[in-house]
Amino acid sequence: MSEFNDKVKVFEAFFTNKTPKLAPFGLRRGFSIGGDCITLHIPLKSVCKMRLRLILLVALLGVVCGCFPVKGQIVSIPSENVDVDSLKRAFADTHYYFGLYKDNYFIFGPPVGERPTKKNTNIKFQISIAQKLTKNTLPWGTYLYLYYTQKVFWNVLENSMPMTDLNFNPGVGLAKPIFIKNRFIGKLSLQLEHESNGRDGEDSRSWNKVTFGGSVMVDPNFVVYGKFWIPIIDGVNNRDILKYCGIYQVGWSVHSANRKLSTSVTLVKRNGWNPFNFNVTLEAAYRFSTDSNQYLFAQFYSGYGEGLLAYKEYHQQFRVGIVIKPTLFSEF
Repeated sequence: MSEFNDKVKVFEAFFTNKTPKLAPFGLRRGFSIGGDCITLHIPLKSVCKMRLRLILLVALLGVVCGCFPVKGQIVSIPSENVDVDSLKRAFADTHYYFGLYKDNYFIFGPPVGERPTKKNTNIKFQISIAQKLTKNTLPWGTYLYLYYTQKVFWNVLENSMPMTDLNFNPGVGLAKPIFIKNRFIGKLSLQLEHESNGRDGEDSRSWNKVTFGGSVMVDPNFVVYGKFWIPIIDGVNNRDILKYCGIYQVGWSVHSANRKLSTSVTLVKRNGWNPFNFNVTLEAAYRFSTDSNQYLFAQFYSGYGEGLLAYKEYHQQFRVGIVIKPTLFSEF
């Protein structure tokens, strides 16, 4: 009975801003009051169970999303084997406003080459969208887009499960689909991008860049891409960011004939004379049905600059989970 009364007093304290008189701590089982603060006490064993359930839930979610054909694209093109006229209408259509930009994924995994710990084993997820800003085609057959990508590193195994690094990457730019001999072969882009981690003081990271990018479909199952940038570094704590986060990137992706399996390689060239100093990302994705753009997903990263906060630290990480891909091909 005293426990019930104490809970009532806790809720009264929340609304009246008064500190209640409670029963001894041993009878309260979970609440403590300090000034205006209400603290919930959870046994360590319960916390571990909660983390295990969270990891199992992520794994289950990946299996479910991979097995059931659910449409994840906000604006989709009816078929992946579209004709050119349909594709041109999809780009120019006044309703084709909002969709996916880069891959959207949710993955979990440990480091490679060192002992896994609660601190270095984490969840990484990315949300990326594009908004078309103009109804009509602009000069040179271009379209104006607003882009937004957010990448997050989430240490779910640590106490309080902190999100340790959040990277914000908004941008605005022009995109031009390329058609040659009545065949769609890819896309060119010119963008102004900003990337920062939203922190202040010594942990602040920020830079801007004017980027020139392109993706070319060599054939329907093989795409090559590149992106080059002119950096504008405004962050006082990351003047040397080009040595770690690079000056350009190139890569390629390959799809199986039935479009269920895809693999990709992305190489980011770090600044310097060494011709082999690349940050490397290897990815593989598999879907059970071509009616869905949700895949089981694995990613391996090796290099610097995966996140802005610790961009100077070299590491290798392997993570698995799920990914939602754009309809035609992914941006990198």
